Amino acid sequence: MSRVQTSTLTDLIDLAKEPSSAKRRELLRKVTDVFMTHPDTVNEQEMALYDTVMSQLSTDMETAVRAEIANTIASAKAAPLGLLRKLASDEIEVAEPILTRSKALSESDLVHIVSTQGQDHLRAVSRREEVPESVSGVIVKRGDDTTLHTLLSNDGARLSRASSEAVVQRAQANPDLHEVVVNRADLPPDLMNDMYFVVEARLRERILAENAKLDPSVIDSALSKGRNQVAVAYGSFPEDYERIWAEVETLRHNEKLSPSLLAKYMRDPNPTWFLVALAQMADIDYLTAKHVVDRKEVDALAIACKAAGLDKALFLTCAMIMLSDSENAMGRAAEYGKLYQDLPLDTAQRTIRFWRLRRADGHAA
Repeated sequence: MSRVQTSTLTDLIDLAKEPSSAKRRELLRKVTDVFMTHPDTVNEQEMALYDTVMSQLSTDMETAVRAEIANTIASAKAAPLGLLRKLASDEIEVAEPILTRSKALSESDLVHIVSTQGQDHLRAVSRREEVPESVSGVIVKRGDDTTLHTLLSNDGARLSRASSEAVVQRAQANPDLHEVVVNRADLPPDLMNDMYFVVEARLRERILAENAKLDPSVIDSALSKGRNQVAVAYGSFPEDYERIWAEVETLRHNEKLSPSLLAKYMRDPNPTWFLVALAQMADIDYLTAKHVVDRKEVDALAIACKAAGLDKALFLTCAMIMLSDSENAMGRAAEYGKLYQDLPLDTAQRTIRFWRLRRADGHAA
């Protein structure tokens, strides 16, 4: 920009005090147009002048005019920061193009906005091409479920480990978030498996499909991650849990915990025997085993039995007893048998490894 143009901008500062709103509006548009012809070549002094003029002119301007200006400068890689921050904190009709598109806003600017503004502003930031971890972290903490869904739907939003844990914790209680969480490409595999017991069948299939692709070293890495939050535990321990656990554990150490004994326990009037035996044979925690049986989770039972090396006949016996009061349980035996048959052993074993993480988490909870 030439010295003459800089001088002209200085003169505009005085013209910006013009009381006529119509003249101020026209002047704002003209200055904006001039700025947008060369935003990348404006030096620091000139940018400060533009900031002064445009900020002063936009004061008390109608919402439609402020929105027009915001939409125009949102595409500039460099922009008058005072004006930009002012527009970004304006009502959402004005702020939205700045929040969704402007690359001139810094990460700290975005953190400030999502820390101080309402849900509409948080959702606009959530739709940016890239959302840094620090910004996503604040949105996860402050955003409602609609905002969180918007953020998670954006592949350009990066989540820290702590934010991912918080997301899964919230999603477990909200079915509207299930699919968008499970579909996150960057969701750590152990946290994805925490979603298994709360999502519908097709999402469970996706989780198993992802488990089947995992390299064993990736599983080891995932399981070694320290958790700030525990997995959700289901139910509570019965009074006789410790006694029965100790007795069954002794049988297991003496190699007397067998499939036939598990079948016997299935018919015991005290369900704790069967649940403890199933938990020890599948090497999962008691509360997970209890959840599988209480909720009649046949697919989860298939995973536990397959990983434990139990044959299909014993699995079907367990399933039939578990579903004895369900409609047409016997008629669906072939379906359950196919489910067990089609489940790859290595997929079941990989999935069980994630469930085992719940053992420590569940007891801690």
